[in-house]
Amino acid sequence: QVQLKESGGGAAQPGGSLKLSCAASGSGVINRGCGMEWYRQVPGKEREWVSSIVPDGRTGYAEFVEGRFTISHDNAKPTLYLQMDSLKTEDTGVYTCAADCRASKYFSVENQRMYWGQGAQVTVSS
Repeated sequence: QVQLKESGGGAAQPGGSLKLSCAASGSGVINRGCGMEWYRQVPGKEREWVSSIVPDGRTGYAEFVEGRFTISHDNAKPTLYLQMDSLKTEDTGVYTCAADCRASKYFSVENQRMYWGQGAQVTVSS
């Protein structure tokens, strides 16, 4: 139903920037009533929510990235982005995009669920 593929991970120095992309299959999922999100798993911790964008364009951020990360979505491509600025060493981890289609009327009941990408490594070190 939905395939998500991240790209753009890599290495950066503290204070630097990286931009993650998440390409969605077909006509995209945000156009089909799904919210799109970024999660991350840093070493030694559980996966945590980072940011989200919903179909009407509203965005949300975890406190630890507020003011430094920016989520956006290009409906035409369709691709989700996460612009990460002022990176810190503690931002190191695996970043995964997700589509929350649990409440989307465009999906059949059995397909109303979360969809996940495979993850992209981000390493911030000097």
